[in-house]
Amino acid sequence: MKRSSLVIIDYGMGNIASVLNAVEFISNEKCDITSSPEELKNYKGVILPGVGAFGKAMQNIKKAGLDKAIKEFIERDGFFLGICLGYQLLFEESEESPSVKGLGILKGKVVKFKDKNLKIPHIGWNNVTWEKDPPILKGISKGSFFYFVHSYYPVFKIPGSITLFTEYSNTKFASGLIYKKISAVQFHPEKSQKNGLILLKNFWRMCRDV
Repeated sequence: MKRSSLVIIDYGMGNIASVLNAVEFISNEKCDITSSPEELKNYKGVILPGVGAFGKAMQNIKKAGLDKAIKEFIERDGFFLGICLGYQLLFEESEESPSVKGLGILKGKVVKFKDKNLKIPHIGWNNVTWEKDPPILKGISKGSFFYFVHSYYPVFKIPGSITLFTEYSNTKFASGLIYKKISAVQFHPEKSQKNGLILLKNFWRMCRDV
């Protein structure tokens, strides 16, 4: 297989193998994994996955120098996809780790589900809706189901962004956003079967066709 136009960031937290297998399946290309800040400039697209604690993730990212590299990549107008914790890390702070600053690429705060009647974490299949149709969601019907595993979600108001919404019991939360060339989702596309693979394939095509 030829080399992919996108790379997956490995900072010691996340379902790297699952994301890698899904990207290689939909693209039939050899996808790279890197923990090197210098290597990001060699790609058109970056995927930042993540599972675990916000504070530990930022500690690992900063230790590797990836925080500055990710910001510079986005500033250069590269295509970016954040998955689960990789979505939350884009924001300024999180209730999970109050003393830790996030990447701060997007203005907003990550909060915990407040409804005591909810089963936390939110695990399993749930539907996702949106208003405008961005390229990364092409071929996916509004209200389609994706797989979630999380206790926190971002709260934000970003003019010009497209927000994805999901309802968990009586709580409606932002399950993703698209802003310029940033796409980020709370659910796991690599675990979401057909719809998740379509999303990943759309992202890969966006990177490939630049």
